[in-house]
Amino acid sequence: MKYYILAGEASGDLHASNLVKAILKKKPDAEIRAWGGDLMAASGAKIEKHIRELAFMGFAEVLMNLGKILNNFKAAKKNILDFQPDKVILVDYPGFNMRMAKWAKHQGFPITYYIAPQAWAWKEKRVEKLKKYVDELIVILPFEEKWFGERGVATKYFGHPLMDTDILQAPDRDAFLGKNMMVTKPIIALLPGSRSQELLRMSEVFIDVAKVFPDYQFVVAGAPGKSESDYKAYIDQGMKVVFDSTYDLLHCSAAALVTSGTATLETAIIGTPLIVCYRASLGTYLIAKNMIKIPYISLVNLIANKNLVPEILQKDCTVEHIKPALENILKDSSKQVQGFDTIRKQLGSAGVSDQIARNL
Repeated sequence: MKYYILAGEASGDLHASNLVKAILKKKPDAEIRAWGGDLMAASGAKIEKHIRELAFMGFAEVLMNLGKILNNFKAAKKNILDFQPDKVILVDYPGFNMRMAKWAKHQGFPITYYIAPQAWAWKEKRVEKLKKYVDELIVILPFEEKWFGERGVATKYFGHPLMDTDILQAPDRDAFLGKNMMVTKPIIALLPGSRSQELLRMSEVFIDVAKVFPDYQFVVAGAPGKSESDYKAYIDQGMKVVFDSTYDLLHCSAAALVTSGTATLETAIIGTPLIVCYRASLGTYLIAKNMIKIPYISLVNLIANKNLVPEILQKDCTVEHIKPALENILKDSSKQVQGFDTIRKQLGSAGVSDQIARNL
């Protein structure tokens, strides 16, 4: 059996890597080629193009890199035609993968879309394309199976693949602090995202917040595919940056400031109190404001269906707004933690990727 998997971002690389492991466990002779990252490569997929060449954020950034994106389409089509897979698996990354679904379906390849486009938030017209070009949609959020199913998309939910990771395995705190040469002050974790534009945009506000909390040490979680040079602004302020240890860092932190995305859900699963902080470019923000139709941007609040964690966005994403919110959760995070317990139960247990692999 031959599989071609297309993932374009760090979170897709994580979830697809566990799926690759599960496929190869079930079908040791399977051949898997992919667009992905280091985790997928380590799991047994042959990487044709790395995610570091693929992640573009926002409307303006996409336009600026349109030529590169068009060349990526050409390269992906050639890879798939040369490989002739038995199944194409598209992982998240909807701006790219929805177009690939249409093309691959016209070539006659069976299509599984893993991790649904967030059509419930915006671009609901993608539902019609999913019905037309995707043979099966595998979703990872508990409310999505009903939402897509009611709109005629063949949909399955097995749980969230984060439950297949070591996310709940707490490290030896003293060993972790010693390895990273951290002081003994309590930690505030900073998760500023994985895209270059996010890192630049969030660095100023996060650094300013750290200055008004001298009794805490602020530690940055380095994203996969990034190096210390990408975090120069933080390092110049004397902050630690740790790589390949995000979960350990969150387990050892009193609280976290997290940009929107999968990282908010990871933080909640671990049980670390958090605040969602996010700034987009003005153009991206204005367009999104008129298109997005959901009350929250974080997965935590969407699953909880209430304002469980503060979301401090755009012009409000300043020290003046973040400081009191952070002081509040440092003082009492019981409501958040109780809500995180409820969310964790909705996401299932280990073995999600194995169940999906049996389905492929």
